[in-house]
Amino acid sequence: MLVLGIESSCDETAAAVVNEKREILGQSLLSQEEHKVFGGVVPEIAARSHLDHIDEIIESCVSKAGIRLEDLDAIAASSGPGLIGGVVVGVMAAKALALALNKPFIAVNHLEGHALCARLTEDVVYPYLLLLVSGGHCQILIVKDVGDFERLGTTIDDAAGEAFDKVAKMLNLGYPGGPMIEKMASVGNPERFILPRPLQNSGDCNLSFSGLKTAVRKIIESYSPDGKIEHAIMRKREAADICAAFQTAAADCLVRKLERAIKYFKTNFPQGKDLVVSGGVAANTYLREQLRLLADRNGLTFAAPPIKFCTDNGVMIAWAGLERFRRGFTNDLDFKPRPRWPLDANAPKAAGAGGVKA
Repeated sequence: MLVLGIESSCDETAAAVVNEKREILGQSLLSQEEHKVFGGVVPEIAARSHLDHIDEIIESCVSKAGIRLEDLDAIAASSGPGLIGGVVVGVMAAKALALALNKPFIAVNHLEGHALCARLTEDVVYPYLLLLVSGGHCQILIVKDVGDFERLGTTIDDAAGEAFDKVAKMLNLGYPGGPMIEKMASVGNPERFILPRPLQNSGDCNLSFSGLKTAVRKIIESYSPDGKIEHAIMRKREAADICAAFQTAAADCLVRKLERAIKYFKTNFPQGKDLVVSGGVAANTYLREQLRLLADRNGLTFAAPPIKFCTDNGVMIAWAGLERFRRGFTNDLDFKPRPRWPLDANAPKAAGAGGVKA
């Protein structure tokens, strides 16, 4: 069974071919560099870049796999949530191939791609507890099966990755900010600055990073002669200490909420054995180590995709497509891409979440 997966939901144009033996036969990926000067992804630029490169990425991937397009059993594409212009490019490319080759089309929820990726690279079985943490989403879920999720908690404001990027921007560290925060934090003192851990006494598994981000901003502004953040004068050591304090606080927020989620998971799903982290922020090695320790304390096995598969990629879409295909899940060619597509459509809206999507 061979499935081609196409990813274009943000600023990576990617494709991959996987089989049921959990082998990655070929993959190609283009990370858009155009956005760095803007300090974030510009949707119109991203969509145009996807359109310019999608064909060559697919051709390169299939060539690396050593197969013909006709050898594919199904075509999968990230079909939302995401920047809708880019999502449409990938979905239309997949539909065109499916129609021309008379192959099934599979619409993959981008978040499910992240959620299932660890099952490709690790021996993870259903059900498992998942922390899905990225620039656009931050959720704690129980993954019961393909397409079957129970959301225990979500951010009510910023996603963790968004907070990392914004703190990096305040410190003029560049974009994307997550890797730069981690690099600076490795030489910083996390105890120099005291930062809050929002919602720690809320009695649920919901998360908040807006207040933490604001606390960091106030510290940086204190180094400005006029109180304006753009005029802050700060040495590298001070910036490193802020990064270390922020990274530690963000990880603490996630770990403490997961402790509550683990109690629920072990009570209601005693057969579950795995704690999984996925999404772009899962590439943070400090967070991975804290989650590994958490899993050990609670008798769970920690699992995460390789760091190169934590950020958006075609491999995770191909694998999620394969998992759906072997369960008989396919989609008609009139499927409409979705800018918003919650994994657990029945989950109640988090109190205080405002317009934050599930």
